[in-house]
Amino acid sequence: MTATDSGAGLAAALSVFASGVTLVTVADGRDDVGTTVSAFCPVSLDPPLVLVSLIAGSYPAELLGRVDRFAVTILAAGQRALAGRFAASGRPGARLMLDGVPHRRGLLSGALIPDGGLAALECEVTQRLPGGDHLLVLASVPQVAYLAESGEPLIRFAGRYLVPGRG
Repeated sequence: MTATDSGAGLAAALSVFASGVTLVTVADGRDDVGTTVSAFCPVSLDPPLVLVSLIAGSYPAELLGRVDRFAVTILAAGQRALAGRFAASGRPGARLMLDGVPHRRGLLSGALIPDGGLAALECEVTQRLPGGDHLLVLASVPQVAYLAESGEPLIRFAGRYLVPGRG
């Protein structure tokens, strides 16, 4: 093994950290916005808190800088194409991206929530923190919109999506 400078080395090291894949969606009154996020983590059960990390300067980060409610869908293995759609640059609004995909609107957040994930959370921002080139959004979870009875997670590893047991 060789050492590398901290920037390139960290990027390479983090690429081999497996993480679940989520879809963060926000309604701002004019449009619905969504983005694929693998930088999501549970923080606390009491009180229920989660953390989402978004690229600073991106439209989803700008939007969550002023809108207090959003939804997080924990994607299932069968939602690889959906994750790819919401990760693409220059993507249209979430309503167009979810055309033909069964979905609902969150009762608390008003955000679009696709069906078929492992779980969907309705979130309310409690704190926003700058984190280098990212915006860290700490949020309470007043409601779980749905929880699947079973399913396999969609995982991101080494720059690609993996399905457990199939790679």
